Amino acid sequence: MKTIIIAEIGENHYGRWDVCRGMVEEVAAAGGTIAKFQTYTADQFGKDHPWHDWFKGVEMPEAVHFQMQELCGDLGIEFLSSTFTRRSTDFLVDKMGLQSLKLASSRITDHDLLRYVNERADRLTTVYLSTGGATIEEIREGVACLADIQNLTLLHCISQYPTEDINVNLRAISTMRAEFPDHRIGYSDHSRGIQACLAAVALGAEVLEKHFSFHTRMPGDDHEGALTPETLAGLVDQVTRLEVMLGSDHKGPVPDEQKALEHLRGALREVDFD
Repeated sequence: MKTIIIAEIGENHYGRWDVCRGMVEEVAAAGGTIAKFQTYTADQFGKDHPWHDWFKGVEMPEAVHFQMQELCGDLGIEFLSSTFTRRSTDFLVDKMGLQSLKLASSRITDHDLLRYVNERADRLTTVYLSTGGATIEEIREGVACLADIQNLTLLHCISQYPTEDINVNLRAISTMRAEFPDHRIGYSDHSRGIQACLAAVALGAEVLEKHFSFHTRMPGDDHEGALTPETLAGLVDQVTRLEVMLGSDHKGPVPDEQKALEHLRGALREVDFD
């Protein structure tokens, strides 16, 4: 499978690190490429933030970051996390030694942060930038801020959790491929099921990101549109098959057609229908 599949564990562990460990193990077992987390502290949002208590319960301590990074390495998948501030960027790059970072849709207009991430291009080689809620011009400005990043992937995204079918707007992937031909284009999906992910690959998405949970009916915004161990495995199987079906952009007879062409294109007699 060439398509990169990022399983976004995010906050879906509820602050239970045994649960988090089990989720990483399931991502690897199902064939995911990357297990993704979020690096922040509740106090970064301010103690008066209405979600402060929730953030406090799910923020991932530094020690757990290293534990999950080690586990990912042992299981043969990549550890990835979203950065939201300069300090979290320094922690992920300098202390954890990451060469790849994720930037959430909410940060696409935070040019100061994007430029700071760009300054770390001496160590960073890959950045995934989600584009939920962004215009083409805002994406263009974000790309300019990250000009020194060697591998920049732009993810089409809709910031609705879960995303209703009418809002998925997958044709935007084709628009982004035309507007940003020098960058890899992917899709960060919050819709229900895996249909949008498969259609995105057919439209040229090279990276898929989707939340991961043990069950889509668990409480919280990031579960209903999430993958489960079973559906992640199904997505991997179907993307693998789809990649074979997509073939190349060459139009001409394939070898297995060639065998039949002589008979298929033979002259037909003019015989009346009785």
